[in-house]
Amino acid sequence: MSDVSNFDEIYGFLNTKFENEKEYLQAVHEVLEDIIPIYNANSAYKQGDVVRRLCLPERVIYFTVSWVSSEGNVEVNQGWRVQHNGAMGPYKGGLRFHPTVNLSVLKFLAFEQCFKNALTGLPMGGGKGGSDFNPKGRSDRDIMLFCQAFMRELQRHIGANTDIPAGDINVGAREIGYMYGEYRRLNNKFEGVLTGKGLEFGGSYVRTEATGFGLIYFTESVCKANDTDLNNKRVVVSGAGNVALHAAQKAIQKGARVVTLSNSRGLLFCDEGFSEADIAWAIKQHTTSDNILVALEKRGAGVWFEKKTPWHIKCDIALPCATQNELHEADAKELLKNGCTMVLEGANMPCSIEAQEAFISKNIAYVPGKASNAGGVALSGLEMSQNAMFSQRSAHILDEELQSIMQSIHERCLEEAKLLANRNGYINYMKGANIAAFRRLADAIVAQGV
Repeated sequence: MSDVSNFDEIYGFLNTKFENEKEYLQAVHEVLEDIIPIYNANSAYKQGDVVRRLCLPERVIYFTVSWVSSEGNVEVNQGWRVQHNGAMGPYKGGLRFHPTVNLSVLKFLAFEQCFKNALTGLPMGGGKGGSDFNPKGRSDRDIMLFCQAFMRELQRHIGANTDIPAGDINVGAREIGYMYGEYRRLNNKFEGVLTGKGLEFGGSYVRTEATGFGLIYFTESVCKANDTDLNNKRVVVSGAGNVALHAAQKAIQKGARVVTLSNSRGLLFCDEGFSEADIAWAIKQHTTSDNILVALEKRGAGVWFEKKTPWHIKCDIALPCATQNELHEADAKELLKNGCTMVLEGANMPCSIEAQEAFISKNIAYVPGKASNAGGVALSGLEMSQNAMFSQRSAHILDEELQSIMQSIHERCLEEAKLLANRNGYINYMKGANIAAFRRLADAIVAQGV
């Protein structure tokens, strides 16, 4: 069979079964285009039908979360855990609490997580979970009550050597703490069943900063591969949460000029670049502020523009760090017109397929989130190892390990991409990341049999 017919057969099979799951199908389509030629060239992969097995989740757990709010009202939410693939280790991936959470979003995130975890080189499978619960405007007590009810359902499906969830959007150290407390009460076990915990009960230094810092460490490697560095580079960042703020902080420390932050309501623009003090203040305040960007403007840091995004701003490097499909084809063309030469994803799949194609067609460095934002799960893996040894390593050592892991991921992507480089020597990081991760996953699946 040809590459095209294999692609059409497998994608058609998935499209027929899951035609309403657009985010999941988008993630699968993006990866399939790159890995089908590798699949076709390996008889063991084809004999084991590895691609189809890798695309389908091993297990999808759905549950209803019924709970009583602090006002005495019964509320009902939906909960999921997608245990996508465990060939390389226990399922690992975050929990997201947001009204937009649905099965399609979680399947796409779990699928991506498998590739991301494989790139780290650590023994972790891929999973994702969450609920359509909206914590915005809720009291601390209501959030605690929901987290406890959510864990009462989830706890029977996870364990330190089975499935180790972490945080994601709207699930930070506070929520992890509430869930961990409930797990411990129900199971009478103090074990590394969640990552992102507080330092007082098994958490790790650098975990909070890891995704944003790791994104900048990867950006440094891309700059070096292109015979340049971050110093004086003009950087636009989308988002105003944990990843965006820590990425901005580390970029400024490396000498870059970060000129934007954004959220769903608008854009904060600072032409001379935010100061490290501005970002440090925002990191401390962003979880309690209704709109940290407006608060920053009031401190004299930039100008606020309602309903604007960063993609029309002149820059050297773009770091989309907000959410999936936030950067579209028109945005990509605007970035290219304004001189952008590198795009690295801090969020999961923030660039649409058309935006990705626009970047790659112009031969600029475009790095998918499965490679560039893997720092968070890498530190989660290091937290797991600390929990297993009942130890806690210093922030300095963990930051060095994070830098080393991100450099190793870059090398894996670069090695595969160089094999596929076009006549101009263009390095396609998307293909490099997808193929490097696929080889590791496929080899693990084949080695364990059908």
